[in-house]
Amino acid sequence: MNKISELKFPFLILILLVALDQITKIAMEYNFHLYQGLEVTSFFNLTLVHNHGAAFGFLSEQPGWQRWFFTMVSSIAVIFISTWIYKLEAKNKILLWALTLILVGAIGNLIDRVLFGYVIDFLDFYYQTYHWPAFNIADSSIFIGVIFFMIDSFKQQQ
Repeated sequence: MNKISELKFPFLILILLVALDQITKIAMEYNFHLYQGLEVTSFFNLTLVHNHGAAFGFLSEQPGWQRWFFTMVSSIAVIFISTWIYKLEAKNKILLWALTLILVGAIGNLIDRVLFGYVIDFLDFYYQTYHWPAFNIADSSIFIGVIFFMIDSFKQQQ
């Protein structure tokens, strides 16, 4: 089997997840005002938030340079991870999925930064008055990818 055929299924998943990420963000932008929320359960809201910074709003209060900085970092990450995936041995499925999911997140949030200058977040989990910072499908993909990456690293140590 050649390298391209080995990557077809992960590539299809990547395209589907990036599309899902963008569709949900567009739906939130068109149906909610900034900071408007909709209670879904006693611990989860859909709430539109614009994140001008990085994870957890890091550097979001800066005057705007962070948009281009994070765009550049994300672009480099997309190129680096894509190259890593292409060079990866076919037998290393866990690492392939880890990198694919992280790549989904990098691409999804990169699209937002280029188009809007911020990342659209909307998944708002909370307990009583404590709210976890809002996030999106791209962020979730990165999180799951990092878990797979850790599983692969533990597997390598055995």
